[in-house]
Amino acid sequence: MQKRLLLPLAFMTFMLLPANGQVGEYRSEFAMGGSAGIVLSQVGFMPEVPQQQHQGLIGGLTFRYTCEKYFNSVCAVTTELNFAQVGWKQEILTTSDNPVINPVTGEAEMYERTLNYLQIPFLARLGWGRERNGFQAFAQVGPQFGVYLSETVNKNYEYDQRYLQKRTSRIVAQETMAIEHKMEYGITGGAGVEYSHPMVGHLMLEGRYYYGLGDIYGNSKRDYFGRSNLSNIVVKLTYLFDMKKTNNSKIK
Repeated sequence: MQKRLLLPLAFMTFMLLPANGQVGEYRSEFAMGGSAGIVLSQVGFMPEVPQQQHQGLIGGLTFRYTCEKYFNSVCAVTTELNFAQVGWKQEILTTSDNPVINPVTGEAEMYERTLNYLQIPFLARLGWGRERNGFQAFAQVGPQFGVYLSETVNKNYEYDQRYLQKRTSRIVAQETMAIEHKMEYGITGGAGVEYSHPMVGHLMLEGRYYYGLGDIYGNSKRDYFGRSNLSNIVVKLTYLFDMKKTNNSKIK
């Protein structure tokens, strides 16, 4: 676990180095607001489980502290408190790449599990462009932690009626296994564009990728899966309003 944390910590150290040096233009600004978007996710099972992208929603609170402008880069730290629907949707096909038709229901077999998480990312952020009135491009990266809350399963067959003889993959243990690890962690990063206006606030459009470093199931030699980590792609809109601004008329 300690080795897996080295990568996000290294990213955070690299991104925060400019903010800790006292050679840039001082800032002390705090903004908060909310965000909403969609999340496409999968679980990296080993042995492999064929999957499509699971679609869910994500939304929550966002807090940002801007601390310095270093050369042309505006340095800030961001944290979020998000509710996210992640999980996996199985791709149940025959050897001819056709859907498996269940002989009992007469329908194409379908299995999808939605895992509801409370996600908390801690992000180091660099922005380039206008701070108060106009557009700014930005990138941010850092560790993310998640807490499992609940789940729902959407399927159209009974477990004892699965048409396993026709499936290309007969890995089905995940369909009935309960989530074992309720805490989840990994590295996330993304980029986007922000529009700011002194009378309106800050509106951001961002794309982000998350790679889980932990597993939702046990991964020891006696466990069924050697790996079961979450990964997802997020596209979301964020609105922030200023709670505190730096008193500097030169900031544009």
